[in-house]
Amino acid sequence: MIRVMLIDDEVDALNLLQILLKQVGNVEIAGTYLNPIQAIDALNQTMVDAVFLDIQMPGMKGTEAARRIRSISPELPIIFTTAYAEYALEAFEIDSTDYLLKPFTAGRLENTIARITKNLYNEADPVQPNQAPVPSVHSLGGFRIDSPSETDKEVVWKTKKERELCAFLIHHEGKRVNAGVIIEALWPGYDLDKAKSYLYTCLSYLRRSLTAQEIPIHIRKGNQGFFAELNGITTDVAPFEKLLNQILDEENLQEKHYNQMNEMYTGDYMDGCNFDWAIARQLEIKSLYVRVLRKWNRYYRSQEKLSLAVDSLQRLLKLHPDSEIDGRALIRLHLELGTRSEAYRVCLQLEQAVRIQLGTELEEETMLLVQQTKERQSAQPNET
Repeated sequence: MIRVMLIDDEVDALNLLQILLKQVGNVEIAGTYLNPIQAIDALNQTMVDAVFLDIQMPGMKGTEAARRIRSISPELPIIFTTAYAEYALEAFEIDSTDYLLKPFTAGRLENTIARITKNLYNEADPVQPNQAPVPSVHSLGGFRIDSPSETDKEVVWKTKKERELCAFLIHHEGKRVNAGVIIEALWPGYDLDKAKSYLYTCLSYLRRSLTAQEIPIHIRKGNQGFFAELNGITTDVAPFEKLLNQILDEENLQEKHYNQMNEMYTGDYMDGCNFDWAIARQLEIKSLYVRVLRKWNRYYRSQEKLSLAVDSLQRLLKLHPDSEIDGRALIRLHLELGTRSEAYRVCLQLEQAVRIQLGTELEEETMLLVQQTKERQSAQPNET
């Protein structure tokens, strides 16, 4: 059972809130106050687990009362109860636990009580990291978070911008990001006041989604910015980059790493998300993967493992279909292996990619090789 304090300048509002809390259950009313100053004084004498606080009150606004409560008990959950939606931004800046718009239902209140109870339970009896299910955070091939408790179930987002905000904060790997930087990345060109409102609304949605779906990522505020407290969770991109850099540093390659890195690569960083802020990182990771694939190609050629050399070049061309240097290498390798039809197919694909994606013609060296390959294919259309 949790103990709560209720503060509202209207007797009817206090009575209704008490009735609803009794319907929810598991709640003890530690005190009800019409005057916020008297309530703040009582907090110095009374232990409570949460405070329900009206915003629009004579004498002292609820937001000012909340700031004074914060000075007494910085971590105490504060739930604003108000008929005015325009205070949501200020309430979020105070780091309120919830914002209930009057008239609210017992069901809506039940969600709030469940969140407070869950947080209190987690703080009193923390689960050891090796005992708790850990969600999977994917940044390669798109962005998604898989539920730690249900197989094949992804976190559901209320809005696209909420999802993007989560991706943006995870992208910064737990580092604090200034609110202005977030706004510029997610709402470029918007009116600043509107953009701030959108940001705080998204932050509120995000916190609720992560809590409701039992994702142990906490969104924190500090020094005019926000950050995602990952609690030891890593995305798929971190081990992938670590492995790629390890391969680049190795003098003697371990062939098990070739399959391992290719299994880990499920697509470009934040692929298909249309996040402009992720493009630089996407290109950086792709460039690293390309360098490593070319190292493997040189290795497999030196070891006369030509089928694997072909595989590495095919992967390179999937990343950069218009790469003539890799295309020429693959054409020559197919010709060396006697697979002329495959060499011819690469020629056609390379020719099309360069013309469509780059809007230009093939380099002279490539054109000569393509012409020779086409002539061989015409002369000997059937391979043995």
